[in-house]
Amino acid sequence: MGGHVDPKNGVFMGNWGEFGCPTPQRIASYSLSPNRQRPLAGTAHAAFFNTFRRFRHQVLYVAPPFIIAYAAMDWAIEKNHYLNSKPGRLAEGGDE
Repeated sequence: MGGHVDPKNGVFMGNWGEFGCPTPQRIASYSLSPNRQRPLAGTAHAAFFNTFRRFRHQVLYVAPPFIIAYAAMDWAIEKNHYLNSKPGRLAEGGDE
C-alpha cells in the first residue's frame, strides 16, 4: 500500500488522511473559465429550426385524426340541431 515496515506495529499506513496511498500523478484535469462559457449559445436559432423540423415530421401523424374527429363532431352537432328542429321532428314522424 505504499507504506514502510514498522518493526513494532507492522506496516505503517501513513498519517491521517494519507493511509499510505501514493499521491496521484499524471492526472490531467481541464476546465473552462466561467466567463468563457455560453450555456445558451444558439438556443433561439436551434429551437426555431428544431421545432419546425419536428412539426414537419409529425404533422401527418397528428393532423388526420384531428381532422376526422372534427368532421365527425361537426356532422353530429348539425344532425342534432336538425333533429331537434321543427322540420327534423316532422321528418322523423313526430308531431309538433
